[in-house]
Order: sequence, then structure tokens, then C-alpha cells
Amino acid sequence: MQIIEVIDQQDCRDFLEVNALINAHNPAYIRALDNEVNEVFDPKKNKHYKYGEAKRWIAKSEAGELLGRVAAFVNNKYINKGTTFATGGMGFFDSINDQATANILLDTAKAWLQEKGMEAMDGPINFGDRDKWWGLMIEGFDKEPMYGMSFNPPYYKDLLEGYGFQNYYNQYYYHMNVDDELPARFTERYERFKNKPDYSAKHVKLSELEKYAGDFATVYNAAWAQHGEAKEITKEQVVKLFKKMKPIMDERVVWFAYYKEEPIAMFINIPDLNQYFKHFNGKFGLWQKLHLLWMKWTSANKRLTGMAFGVVPKYQSLGIDSYLIYACGLNMRGKSWYYEYEMGWAGDWNPKMVNIYKSLGGSQSRLMATYRYIFDHKYSFERHPEMEYK
Repeated sequence: MQIIEVIDQQDCRDFLEVNALINAHNPAYIRALDNEVNEVFDPKKNKHYKYGEAKRWIAKSEAGELLGRVAAFVNNKYINKGTTFATGGMGFFDSINDQATANILLDTAKAWLQEKGMEAMDGPINFGDRDKWWGLMIEGFDKEPMYGMSFNPPYYKDLLEGYGFQNYYNQYYYHMNVDDELPARFTERYERFKNKPDYSAKHVKLSELEKYAGDFATVYNAAWAQHGEAKEITKEQVVKLFKKMKPIMDERVVWFAYYKEEPIAMFINIPDLNQYFKHFNGKFGLWQKLHLLWMKWTSANKRLTGMAFGVVPKYQSLGIDSYLIYACGLNMRGKSWYYEYEMGWAGDWNPKMVNIYKSLGGSQSRLMATYRYIFDHKYSFERHPEMEYK
């Protein structure tokens, strides 16, 4: 078997193709856009190269048959609360169902991380934010993955655990139908705040995205700073994000709550892009862009997915979350804009978010897991600490 570092264009094509070959047997599989995977490993496109670097490799048989792939990352912005040792990342892992092949790939990632001073690796994760390609699928193989969701055969769990990885935390996804009735307490809280003149809930206007970018940054930084993972975001960064999202953004499902004019909560949803991209086989040229616009115009996409949710800490125990969610749901229900709602993942270290998902009446639709492998046994393994709320 050959382990080949990805350097030239053919290597890049092989790196993309491995994932498609390994998952070809599953009709639910949706290939990620080639250009989006390539951008992860492009220093000109991926901002995380300011804080680290990445390497990737493919495995081939002596006859040239593709057998697997893996990538490794170091990122000094990657911090997990409670971790005292330098931890790198492993991701984009694919392998035939053979422990020896998997071990060689993972050993390659481990050796490079050790050269960089790392003492452990988490994976499968992304060299980027946690909204894409984060975690190993454990349950949910019969459902089409949402945009940015990792997808793999069931045997990967055995390969990683056989190598020595341990479950660092679980990632839960929940699903519900858009027209499902919310529990009665949502109605009560909505009515309570609706009748208070200082509180309001409204969806964005695409013509005023810069204003809402500032509101997003305000809520995001206040709601997530308590987790201590350097997640500060600027208004300028959100403006860029919103401009990029604008062609697929539906203003009817992006909501904010306010106290007077102060943003205090957000409920950000987008159409699931995979319902478009599943027709493109990884490509996104002019023809695919025109096809996407046609599908958007004909309302072909009936699956909605959660992108971000947060409440400013001082308002977290008042029922604002229920008020905002109900306002959004009330605006959508019975209109056939969307049929399904898939919520973004919540880690088992964030029980408040898991409970919010459960309180909506959603059912668990998928289970992912992020694993950790510690190189030196002088460090003991501990699962991700539970989030502290203030």
C-alpha cells in the first residue's frame, strides 16, 4: 500500500473521489461540492491558515486502487475548555473496511501532528468552523445528509475505536415537521411577550442585511462568549457571510427578538442546500448555478435547517426562546413553504440546547460523535466538560 501526500491536481482529484467511491453503495449519500472541499486546503480561501496549517494524504494499493484518505490540522484557535494538552485535528477520513488500512492512515496523521508538537488529536473534525464536516456519523445512514454534514459507512465507528479513539462527545440532531403543533407553553410565552410593548420579534429584510449582521454579531458574541472558545465575531465578518448567503437566504425564516431596539435573541434558518446540491455530483459551474436558481424559483426545496440560535444571557430564563421560535413558526405554518425542519447539532455538553430541541417536540434523527485520541498515556482521557451557564 502507498501513502501519498496530496500535492498535485491529480492527488486533489483522488482525494475527492475516495469519499464518493466509499459511499457509492448508499443511495442517501450526497457528494459535497468539490470546490468547497478544495477551499478547506487553500490558504487563500481558508482564514484558519492564519492560525495553523493542514496536510492530507491518500492511500492507494500497489495497483493504484484508491483505498482511503485522511487530513490533519493544527490550529492554535482550536480550544476545548478543560483541555490541558496541545490537541490537533484529524478529518476527511475515509477507508475501506480494513483495520490495517485505517491504522496506517491514522498513524500518518498522528506522526505529522506529533512533529507539530501536538499531544492528541480530535476527529473527525474540520480545519474550520463546527458547522461543516464535524463528527462521525453513528446513526442516520438511511437519511440524506444535510448540507455540511459528515457522512460515512457504519463500520467507521469500529475502525476509529479499534485504533484507540474514545468518544469525546456526542452530537444530537433533531427533526420535526414544519406544521407540527408546538407545545402549549410556547403559545403562552408568545402571548405574554407579544403583549409587552418593549419586546418584538421580526424576520429580516434582505434589503437591510448590514443592519441585521450587526444584530447577529451582538447576540452571537454575548450568547457564546460564556463558553470560552474564542468565538468572537465582528459585524464585518457577518456582513461577508450574509452577502455570500443572500442568493439562497429566505428572509421569512431568519428571525431576531428585541428588547426596545436592542437585539436579544436570534433564530437563523436556511433552506437545506443539499436538497439542491444532490443533483450536481460535486460540481458547481454555470449550469448548476442556473439549475439552483430554477429550483429556488419553483420552491423545489422543502427542507429547512437550523443554522444558528442564541439568546443573550440576561434574557435566557425568561421564555424569549419560546417567544421567538413560536413567532417564526406561526408565520410559516400551513403555507407549504417547507415541510421538514432539521435542527443543527447540539453537543451532549450543552444540555440546555438539547432540552430546547426536545421541548419543540422534535425527534432525534441522527447521532454523530467527535472522538479523541491521546498520544501519551501520561494524560488521562476525560469527556468534554458540560457547558457552564451564567
